[in-house]
Amino acid sequence: MHYLLFAAALRKDSVNKKLINLAANKLQEKNIDVDLADFAEFDMPLYHGDIQVNEGIPAGAIEFTKRMQQATGVIISSPEYNFSIPGTLKNLIDWVSRINPMPWKKQHILLLSASPALVGGNRGLWATRIPLEGCGAFVYPDMFSLASAYDAFNDDGSLKDASLQKRLEDMLGQFTEFAAKNK
Repeated sequence: MHYLLFAAALRKDSVNKKLINLAANKLQEKNIDVDLADFAEFDMPLYHGDIQVNEGIPAGAIEFTKRMQQATGVIISSPEYNFSIPGTLKNLIDWVSRINPMPWKKQHILLLSASPALVGGNRGLWATRIPLEGCGAFVYPDMFSLASAYDAFNDDGSLKDASLQKRLEDMLGQFTEFAAKNK
């Protein structure tokens, strides 16, 4: 099993980077192979049909697609911007969807979010499901939203709330088992 993980955030100290690092560590503790990517590795311009026609698919979208297609599943920790999906993540989804055959089709995806807000980015995750499922991805039914994330982490990167830590670990185990059986 091999999983591609990334936080859909560019900020160095993003709480979503902390959450995806925690998820990667938990998977590695179970001897699961992890490709922990930095979202900045997939740099690309805003989607523009003329750019696609004149220059082709950007290298960042091609690299992401290559790594996604090598993975058993994808785990994304995404911030919530204005009650929705971050534009940078939507842009990635849009560029990748322009590649034929559709790279998102039948990909297994788990969505996580960390937010300083009390709803933990949950609204953004619901908005993120729509284009991914529209492109044919299998988005795992359960999602993990970490509220009050600025105060949620211990110095070692674990979660202060032991029940949330267990919930995350259980969800990761269930997702990887599901993705491996259905790949």
